[in-house]
Amino acid sequence: MKRRWLPEWVSEYRDRHGKPRYRFRRKGFATYSFKAAPGSEAFRQEYAACIDGTAAPPIEAGADRVAPGSFDDLIARYYRSPDFLDPSERTRVVYRGVIERWRNHKPTSGKRYGDAMVRDLQPRHVEKMMADMLPHRTAANMLRKRLKALMQFAIRQGMAKVNPVDATRPFKVDGNGFHTWSEEEIAAYEATHKLGSMARLAFDLLLFTGQRGGDVRLLGPGHVRDKRITLTQEKTGVTVSLPVLPPLAASILATPSRAMIFIVSAHGRPFTRKGFGNKFRDWCDEAGLPECTAHGLRKAAARRFAEAGCSNQQIKSWTGHTTDSEVARYTAAADQKTLSDEAGAMLMANLRKRLANETDNQLEKGA
Repeated sequence: MKRRWLPEWVSEYRDRHGKPRYRFRRKGFATYSFKAAPGSEAFRQEYAACIDGTAAPPIEAGADRVAPGSFDDLIARYYRSPDFLDPSERTRVVYRGVIERWRNHKPTSGKRYGDAMVRDLQPRHVEKMMADMLPHRTAANMLRKRLKALMQFAIRQGMAKVNPVDATRPFKVDGNGFHTWSEEEIAAYEATHKLGSMARLAFDLLLFTGQRGGDVRLLGPGHVRDKRITLTQEKTGVTVSLPVLPPLAASILATPSRAMIFIVSAHGRPFTRKGFGNKFRDWCDEAGLPECTAHGLRKAAARRFAEAGCSNQQIKSWTGHTTDSEVARYTAAADQKTLSDEAGAMLMANLRKRLANETDNQLEKGA
């Protein structure tokens, strides 16, 4: 049953309980059943995943001849499971990219990993695959995570009894991720890019909202109401409502724009995710800040909250993080500084007390 108001390739049907359901059916692609109702943001994301081939992948010639129990068989099932479909669209694209590169890879034996049988995977095989990816340790660790998730799903499907990836270890990766901007670097950027410039507005939106670049690039006047910015984070689906702080308000008002989005290119168009990252890289280079990035400003915002004495709950309400461990990655340096100051003050107070006691004892003996 097709409704005119439904997107292309989407149709309505009734399940065995008579409840309306919706599915995506496009020739040459797998069928997908929607979880959310049409008109909702969740439905839009599911539909976008169908269009880009993530939720409803192309049907490959000979797919019906996939060997039962092979990784090709397992991956086809995995792509239709909540394990894969519940994360955000952006996350699914990343996961699918890692999995597809791996299963289509042909080692020296000439046989695709996708053709191999799930039951034959051993820890030594996983370690060899990871070693072959060196010196790219982060990529090797990402592959390990995806294989671990696949094998956990295989156990539930009855295609494996144990997870061989559990017996392996990830590579140690040096560094703490993106560089957190210092106050000196923040001042240097502000000195280079004055109020009223697109470079400064992008910077202020990142720093005074603490959001990811992918979300900030799409912010516009429509997100502002009653002096607050409300947005739903693309990566997590978390909705945050933030007060528009005075420095950000001044930056927005100082930057002339008639667009529906605050940050636009020289041609008046919104940036793509990659395009925004590249442009912000150029703006940082102009300020002589080669180590600074857009995501580093998110860490700097969290650091500032921590230095102001905000609790983890308060910081999470701003950044949209859901666990304390996630916030800890951003605020560790500020916490260490605060705790060391407190410890130093306690130490000196104790030394002064000890000195005072010793002085009192000497006076008593002298008396």
